[in-house]
Parts: sequence; structure tokens; C-alpha cells
Amino acid sequence: MSRTALRDALLNALSTHPGTRHFHLHVLVSAPRKHSGLFPYAIPRPKVYLQDILVLLSEQKTEDAPRVFVTGIEAYLYHVPATGCLVLNVSKLDSTGQAAVPSPTATLIRAFILHYGDPTTRPINAPHLWVHLFARAQNQYMFPNSSEYSGKHPLSDVKLCAWWKRTLGNVAAELESKVGKDSKMKLYYVLPGLTEPEATQSLHATLLASSAGKIPSVPWLYTHPYSQTEIPLPCSDVEVEEGRENLGFFIPSFDDDPKSRFIDEIAHTTDAEGVKSPQRKRARTFTRTKSTRDEVLFHDASDERSKDAEKDTDQRPQGELGKVSPNEFWERMSFRQECISGAVTGFFVMGVSTPMPAETADPLAPQAGQVSAQIIKRVNASLLTGYEFPDFDRAAKATESLESAIKGLCEGVSPISLAPMKPLSSAKPRSSAKPLSSAKPLSSAKATSSVKSAQPRDKTPEPETLSTHVYDSLPKTPPRRHLRLDDTVLASPSFFSEPETSLDTYQSYIYGTVAVDNPLPPAKTDTLGTGGQGADTREEAPKITVLTVRKKKKKTEK
Repeated sequence: MSRTALRDALLNALSTHPGTRHFHLHVLVSAPRKHSGLFPYAIPRPKVYLQDILVLLSEQKTEDAPRVFVTGIEAYLYHVPATGCLVLNVSKLDSTGQAAVPSPTATLIRAFILHYGDPTTRPINAPHLWVHLFARAQNQYMFPNSSEYSGKHPLSDVKLCAWWKRTLGNVAAELESKVGKDSKMKLYYVLPGLTEPEATQSLHATLLASSAGKIPSVPWLYTHPYSQTEIPLPCSDVEVEEGRENLGFFIPSFDDDPKSRFIDEIAHTTDAEGVKSPQRKRARTFTRTKSTRDEVLFHDASDERSKDAEKDTDQRPQGELGKVSPNEFWERMSFRQECISGAVTGFFVMGVSTPMPAETADPLAPQAGQVSAQIIKRVNASLLTGYEFPDFDRAAKATESLESAIKGLCEGVSPISLAPMKPLSSAKPRSSAKPLSSAKPLSSAKATSSVKSAQPRDKTPEPETLSTHVYDSLPKTPPRRHLRLDDTVLASPSFFSEPETSLDTYQSYIYGTVAVDNPLPPAKTDTLGTGGQGADTREEAPKITVLTVRKKKKKTEK
């Protein structure tokens, strides 16, 4: 079953965006690889596969104008085959402020999440999807020094949380119209440090001042999703013995996420201050009254008991993970400094469960258009450390340079692969080297005529004769078995070779462009704007109504 590629889905959404401009899109998706960091404290740890996703959108006002980056998305897609779950973590969403009004940021991120939520376009045949994101207002995320540009106006903390709630609500409403009644959908959000009435009042007042958009029939729940059972969680199939319940089965760990840092602290918290010392082992005792056989049996039983105890200790939750429940975890999150440091932050989760069509293709096999994870890492590192976006000219130069670098990496750089190493058995054996005995004997060297031997000296036996009598009796290392893989790449965690990049891959799956010429929407006041975590819409000052106070007349004495 052929599905729409991510690049094509985003271009289709951008083609309906209001305004007149040219969009240029670069979409980099890595091949799936094994990953052990999503649930690092789960015992046993589930098998997880990770894909890196990087989306960069540039814009041209006219055909002759230079391109400039306007929006970027950094996300990670986790696949848990045992439960059929996908976890999409939107790590960063940022804009440069260089886009024409209206900004395409909201259109791009809605189409991005909708691509993975819709079962007809979902690239992996998994029936359950969890979308996680953490909203924290900052001036810039992906484009260095873009906050210095006068046209960029990031949203405040409360308005950013309201923007994300509205955006996910629009995605949920559109999904409902596509998948029908056969699907299940849940929407959760938590603003640490605020009670439900406070959070509702803060976001409701902001949402009323903005365009409401589509409203999903599924209500928003002010709680976490780890108590529900309608949509399976990524680790829901793990059978845990009584007394070994673990918080690590519920809380996923993402990079630069407060939940990950908090669960790390809980896992390394002990009853006493500091780190516990290892338990002292009991010394072995020998008795002369027992026979040697009894002593051996005693020590064997003691070793087995110690191994069982160590195995039982290894399977226990680390630190306080077995004592903290998900409800307590989120209650304590409200007291974390990075969540209550004066700015409002928000955790948003959307769960979608839809029936998927049967598919025989291996979901772990590299698909068309995927690139190596090293290419995405190099592009991301270059974007964060090698370029600046403080004004239009420097942003245009950075855009041209980085887009050329992406094309060059896809066209001229082949994936790095290790050459197969020769086995040790193929090396030249030492016995075939020239033995010392084959050197010219001293008797054959030139000597003076006065010193001549009447009888020839005894010669050292030949190596074959010597090895027959002496070497055969010595212990030898057995010869190495010739078990070579056809290709060393087959030993990779995913059992598939790295995807090969080419110019055809770049033009067919990575780069795309679309010209937009649509009428502008009617002017209306929208204090939320159309930006994301780094929104680029100006915040209008709230209207202040000054009330006049009527002075109370003093009674005059008659």
C-alpha cells in the first residue's frame, strides 16, 4: 500500500495557505534504528526504534527575491512493535519572523501532526499514536539570534500554551472528520503549578480573544494519560510481578524535557543521603569435620543463592521508582523549579487509536526518501552553531548556504560503512615465515684459509621434520571457524543497511516547492497569532478601560 510522503503532505497543506509567495521545503527523515532511551528504567526494557525528523521551510516573496527560512520543526518518532504504539515527540518548533503575513507556522505543524495521526498517511503500520509536546516560551529555539530581528514577536507563556491547545484541538477535529467513529481519541494537558480552574480560566480568556477554529467533540482532560486503559500505552503489555511496579513503565524520557530530569532524580534517590554502598559479602567458611565433597556442595549452593539474590536485586525498580505513582509524580512536578520559575509551562498529550490496514512490508526496513541519521545530525548541528538570523540579509545567506549543504550531502556523500575486516585465520601463519634455521650457517660463511674444518658441522633439521617430532606434542590454539557475514552492515541493530542518498532521492522525497496565490483572509484581531514556540506575530496591547469614580458629596451642616 503506497502512502503519501511527508514532503507531499506538507506541500499540499501549504498550497492552500493565504497569500502570494513561493514556499521551498526540505524534509529529512532518518531510517529506523534501535533506541534504549525512551523507557530507560523499565524492567524488562521494551524494544524501541527511533527516527529523527527535521523540517525546514523557506519562503520567497517573488521569483527574483532570495529565499529565507521562516519555520523549522524538530521531532522524533518512536516505534514500539510489541504494543503497536507510535510516540511522536515534537521537540522544537520555531520561526525566524521573516515570513509574510499570515505566517505558515500553524499550517505546517497542523499538517505535520495530521500526517502521522491519519491512518491512511501514517508511514508505519501501528494502530496507536501518542503525541507529546512540552510548551515553554522562549525567544528562539532553532534559529540562532532570530530574536534580534524586529519582526519576530514570540508569544508569552500563557498565550503559547493556549496556542498549542488550539492547534492540537484543530488537529483532533480534523482527524475525527476523517477516521469516523471507529477511532478513539483522548486529549490531555497539565500546566504545573496551576489548578484546573486556574488553568481553564487563564487559557479560556486567551482563547476567547482568538479565532476558535474547529472544536473537537473530545473534551480536554486536565490530567495525565497514564491512568486510562482505552488506548494502550507503549509499555502496557509488560507483565509486572507484584511488588515490582515501576514508574519507568509510564513516563517516557525525551531530550531536554523536565519529566526526564525528574524521573532521573527519582531513580537515583535512596533512603539515606548519598549513594548506598554495596552489600558486604559473607566470607566463605571451611570446616575440617566435613568432607571435601560436602564443602564443594555447600559453596555451590551459596553461589547459587547469591546469584539469585543479585538477579532479584537487578529486577527491582531503581531508587524510589517503585514507590512513586503517576499521580504523585505529576503532583510533585508542580513544585519543580523549571515549571514554577515565574513562567507558565504546559504538557500536552494527544492519543489516537485507529484500525490500520493489513500490511506485509517490514516496518523496520528503510523506506524511500529516508537518509542516514548522521546527515540529520550534521545539518542540525550546522544550523545551531554555524549560522545566524538577526536580519534579512544574514538570514538569506544562511538559508542559501544550508540548503546547498543539504543538497550536497544527499548528492555527493555516501553513507559511512566499515570495510569488512579480514579474519585472523587468513593471516600468514608463523610457520610459513622464514625460520631462523634457514639462515646461512656460520660454516658456510667466508673464513680465512688458515681456519678450515676438516669435517662439516651438523645442520639444524628442517622445519617439517622438527614439527613432526616436537610441535605436535605442544598445545595449540584451535583454528578459527570461517563464519563471515556477507556484509558487516548486516550486524547493525536494525538488520538493514543504511539508506543510500542520491540526487534522485533529494528531488523526489526531500526537497519540494509550491507557488501560492490565494486570497488573504478578512482582517480580524488574533492575539494568539499564527506562530508556534517562536511565534512571529505581534502581540497587541490589551485595551484598558478607565472608569471614573463618582465622588461622594459631603453633607453640609445647617
